[in-house]
Amino acid sequence: VQLVESGGGLVQPGGSLRLSCAASGNPFSIDVMGWYRQAPGKQRELVATITTGGSTNSADSVKGRFTISRDNAKNTVYLQMSSLKPEDTAVYYCYLKAVFTYWGQGTQVTVSP
Repeated sequence: VQLVESGGGLVQPGGSLRLSCAASGNPFSIDVMGWYRQAPGKQRELVATITTGGSTNSADSVKGRFTISRDNAKNTVYLQMSSLKPEDTAVYYCYLKAVFTYWGQGTQVTVSP
């Protein structure tokens, strides 16, 4: 199983970005997909997750600004990020939990004037 992320980049504070993550290799029995992030010098932290049934969980720091969604038919998860702040700067990692757990390679999001 491979997770291919896209959509990262440089954006000004207050701006928006949309991350996508597509799972290939016929993952079996996907349960949860989501996003974590890791800023320099900090531990990896949860951003948001979504189950196959559509239940979501997100960090308090992104509630009201980030929206996670999922296309089960395409094994793809999205993260719509709005009202971005400099403290959102991090490498964002896609996450998939099935029989095993998989991670993407990470995509850089930089929020800076």
